[in-house]
Amino acid sequence: MMQTATAKKVVRVIPATINITEEIKKCYRQLRVAAYCRVSTKQEEQLNSYEVQKNHYEERIRSEPKWMLVGIFADKGITGTSMKHRDEFNKLIRLCKKGKVDMIITKSISRFARNTLDCIRITRMLREIGVDVYFEEQNLHSIEASSEFYISIYGSIAQSESENISANVKWGKAQSAKEGNVAFQYKYFLGYRKGEDGQPEIIPEEAEIVRMIYDRFLAGDSFAGIIKHLEEKDIPSPCGKSTWRSSTIQSILSNEKYKGDAVINKTFTENCISKKVKINHGERTKYYIENNHPAIIDAVTFGRVQEELARRSGKQKVKQIGTKTEQGKYSSKYALTELLVCGECGTPYRRCTWTIKGEKKIVWRCINRLDYGKKYCHQSPSIEESVLHEAIMEAIMRTAKQNVDVLKNLKLHIGMGLDAENTEDKSLDIQIRIAEIDAEFKKMLEAVSEGNIENFDEERANTLMSEKQQLTVQLEQYMNIQCKRENAKSRLDQIFTILDGMQNHPMEYDDQIVRQILECVIVESKETIKVVFVGGMKLRQQLVK
Repeated sequence: MMQTATAKKVVRVIPATINITEEIKKCYRQLRVAAYCRVSTKQEEQLNSYEVQKNHYEERIRSEPKWMLVGIFADKGITGTSMKHRDEFNKLIRLCKKGKVDMIITKSISRFARNTLDCIRITRMLREIGVDVYFEEQNLHSIEASSEFYISIYGSIAQSESENISANVKWGKAQSAKEGNVAFQYKYFLGYRKGEDGQPEIIPEEAEIVRMIYDRFLAGDSFAGIIKHLEEKDIPSPCGKSTWRSSTIQSILSNEKYKGDAVINKTFTENCISKKVKINHGERTKYYIENNHPAIIDAVTFGRVQEELARRSGKQKVKQIGTKTEQGKYSSKYALTELLVCGECGTPYRRCTWTIKGEKKIVWRCINRLDYGKKYCHQSPSIEESVLHEAIMEAIMRTAKQNVDVLKNLKLHIGMGLDAENTEDKSLDIQIRIAEIDAEFKKMLEAVSEGNIENFDEERANTLMSEKQQLTVQLEQYMNIQCKRENAKSRLDQIFTILDGMQNHPMEYDDQIVRQILECVIVESKETIKVVFVGGMKLRQQLVK
């Protein structure tokens, strides 16, 4: 029997990276093309350019018989140095990852991305999934093997252009700051609007809200208490919302614009690539502009609020056993939580409720004694709240009923003590010298040209800048001293106004009055306390049970 010849077996290697079905389909179907365009500013002429670009790409893609338009993706007024906020660009990339785009056509590398690393990363990722990016201006396809080298070169040039633009903008802002030009964000700023002359103008109704916030804070209200009052009165926040945030109250109380001044360069942008905004802690020059616009809050009140903010945030931290947090948070409910301290160990007292024979009694107790018994504090007594309140008010009334001349002499003595703490004020001389330095430095710069740049006296310039820096620090110190003096005198005026008013009008215990006029109350023993007034006046008072 004759055997048939066996056909020779042929083995063909198919690369694992090639999908045969997809390759065949690709040969017969149209190339799916998308266009990306971007304009760098929101100016009207640039928006016109945006429309021109859209029309150009629609005509270009539709004129190619083997191309099919997927869509025109365009970002208006968005930076090219970051992928963030480029919604249309990110939408296009998502379509590419889903396999719905074969090629992207764009004007140039600078329009695609001004960040070299991002540009290379994106084009490399697209190349791996088979998507080509065609840059018209450079006549470059990213799918080609040698493209990455050229993309890195052109991308670096584009990034360098962005950095130069950023440097020019930074220089322009610095010059504007030196001239005292202040930018006002009116949209979310309570109390001011843009006037007809382009300058800030007070809104009377909103200014009253600002003053009320300052008054309540100085009267002892916490942020939460102020917020509750504002929301109960249906007063909208600066953003127009019905709810307020503690950060908003903090901002209103600490913003120097409310006293008519302005600080320029509180924050700065790290660089044109990351665009990270940082708080300026000295990395950039700051400028303080006095009397820039009408004030809602007077300088003395503003200064007292800053002192109170610092005092509340700097409260002594005391951890009590059985509590999750330290007792360092400001309490607006009871003034004595802030003021009452143990004369033996210096630890604050805490308000406690004791139950004795079925009856509840409010007492104040040294935290050390509560937690550790007599280990650290041996003699500190527990004091009934009613007895403590009566003794404090008796000390205040005794002070108020003293001879008026005694009060006046005391006020004069304290005022003289404040003046004695201050050295001679040379702030005017310093300001004149700083102006002279600026004038000399400007003259040196104006004398420099391309032909005589080697004649620029760099050593003299460094000496001038070093002197100016030292003088600026001195000027700030003088300003701080003056501010503290005015704040102290204002507080003394308030104390004596309250005391004068109480001479013939006995009052019951009041947390607000106690907080305003007392520095602290020291528990010396179970028989006596020492009441210390703001300004240093001290009075020993008996406890009567």
